[in-house]
Amino acid sequence: MFPLGTVLLPGERLPLQIFEPRYVALVQACLAAPTGPEFGVVLIARGHEVGGGEQRTDLGTIARIDDCVSYSDSRYILRCTGTDRIRVQQWLPDDPYPRAEVQRWPAGTAVPSDAAVAEVLDRAEEIAALHSQLAKRAGQQIPRYSRPRPQKDGRIAYSLASQLPLSDADRQAVLAAADPEAQLLVLAAALDDVIAALRFRLL
Repeated sequence: MFPLGTVLLPGERLPLQIFEPRYVALVQACLAAPTGPEFGVVLIARGHEVGGGEQRTDLGTIARIDDCVSYSDSRYILRCTGTDRIRVQQWLPDDPYPRAEVQRWPAGTAVPSDAAVAEVLDRAEEIAALHSQLAKRAGQQIPRYSRPRPQKDGRIAYSLASQLPLSDADRQAVLAAADPEAQLLVLAAALDDVIAALRFRLL
């Protein structure tokens, strides 16, 4: 297990520089594992990434190691991709790195309604318009807006969330929602909070 200060969503890319001894040992174990090079990523709810002793969430994502470059026996550069959600059933002693018994928690493959997708995309456009107004007011260059391009499958909410300005708490809430439709509802509510904050700045 690899507790991080950020949320990894299924389908999202995760670059990592590994140098802390416990995670060097984790990478070496993953690369030698007969089941394939993967590990679990969970959000640190409180504490720090370095040194241990952090408080961790019990819901996370499997990270598959797609590419690994070793600069020495004590430093690795990884490129990973989030795959499946996991629930932590029980945390085990950190010996020599964080470990847990986990269960995969699929969100299903059902494609959510077009209306739910449209709600999120409409909010994304409003956020872009508000950012443009703020930039114009400050005499800054107006940011270029790129409409999010969601995957057309059961991971559509993760795809959208990875492209939108969300806090890690909101990303974790999207990850924790039961199914794709519920995930989009959570995402829309989080974007409402972003819109409210931007509107307040324009008062």
